[in-house]
This record gives sequence, structure tokens and C-alpha cells, in this order.
Amino acid sequence: MSVPRLNRIVLSGAMLSLAALASGCSSIDRLSQIGEKPKLTEIENPTTQPGYKPVQMPMPKPEQASYNANSLWRNGSRAFFRDQRAARVGDLLTVTVNITDKANIANETQRSRTSKEDSGITDFIGAQTITQPNKILPGRLLTTDSTSSSDGKGSVNRQEALQTTVAAVVTQVLPNGNLVVEGKQEIRVNFEIRELIVAGIVRPEDIQSDNTIDSTKIAQARIAYGGRGQITDVQQPRYGQQVMDVLLPF
Repeated sequence: MSVPRLNRIVLSGAMLSLAALASGCSSIDRLSQIGEKPKLTEIENPTTQPGYKPVQMPMPKPEQASYNANSLWRNGSRAFFRDQRAARVGDLLTVTVNITDKANIANETQRSRTSKEDSGITDFIGAQTITQPNKILPGRLLTTDSTSSSDGKGSVNRQEALQTTVAAVVTQVLPNGNLVVEGKQEIRVNFEIRELIVAGIVRPEDIQSDNTIDSTKIAQARIAYGGRGQITDVQQPRYGQQVMDVLLPF
């Protein structure tokens, strides 16, 4: 057995072992939940989660705030006595998720090439005076023919639609006044949990008077919609199959 093949076998075995160890705890948890409903995630502070990083964006120079003397109306306020829209860390606002994406793309590329090279020498330094010159010096020294062609086709036909609402909390106020928001919603139906996650940066000016904002006005938007439970578990391939899909070269 060759050394490269042996190395590939050892590497495959090591990867399978790591996958088995990594999935061990998950498998134990799943076995302990057989016959039980999936547990909802506890309400947690997004800023204390592992991997959380405050958002940093290019900021303009700070401007001096100006107030109108002897005025009961505050600039930018939507209410007479108080602006009810989210503006501080911990405030809530409703995000209207409205995604309608449709793409239809078709491409085709064709290429062909034909080339032929033919060279011959009939008389070279008195070759014709030699008895049986064709055996010593053939009439054609070089003859080549080549033909190549390619035909590539590709198409994309995709249509997605998602319409829902989720309440988000302000986790950070940037120096220019923009708000970093994050919201998570979990719904359990029988033995399946559907979860919706929305995060991004919004401008206070884009928040409507009813404290709602459309998802199309969220910068750096991160929207995830999925689930977990018995149905999702059946739809996913086994861990071993996923590992083999990554390792097998064919």
C-alpha cells in the first residue's frame, strides 16, 4: 500500500473519530429527550452570549445639540409629551419581516476550435537521387490535427417569501444615534420548534410612530428562520453520512 493512500486512510479515520466525539454529547442529549417535547431556550441577554461583539461602524463627528427656548415641542418627537419610539438600550421595537425574493437566471456558453498543421518536404539536399527516398526521408515530416469544443449551461430559478413580525430589543446605541437591535422568537408546535432571529442596525428616523420598522430598512441585517425537533431531525442526513460527504473525493 502506498504511503499517500495510507495517509488518507489514517486521516479519514481520525476525522471519523473526531466527528464521533463531537457528536457524542449531542447524541446523549437527543437520546435523553426521546418522547419529550423540545425545550425552549431560556431568555438570555444577547450581549453576554459567547462570541458577541459590539458593532463598530464609521461615525461622523459629534454635533452640538441645540434646543429651542420656551418651546413645549421637542425636535424629532412624534408625541407631544414623549417620543414613544425605541431610543435607549433595553427598549423594544417591532420588526416587520417582509422578504419576497425571486431570481430567474439562465446562462449558456459555447466554444469550439479546430486546428490542423501539415508540413511536408519533397526534396531535401538531393533526397530524390537516393534509392527509395521515402524510406529514408518521408515526404511529410509533420502532420497534426486537433479539435476541441465545450458547451456549458447554467440556470437559477429561486423564489422565497417570508412575512412575519418579531419584537427586538435595543442592545447598543452607536455614537451617531443609530440603534443595534436583536430579536429572537421561538414557537413550539407539538414536537417541533420554529425559531426566528433578527439582528442589525436601524436609524431612529426609520422607526414608525407605532414603534415598528420594516426589515428592508435594517442595515447589516441578519435574519435566520429555521427549526429544530423531530421533523428537522428526519430531514437532516446522519452525522456519518455528512462526514463521508466531506471526506470522499468521488
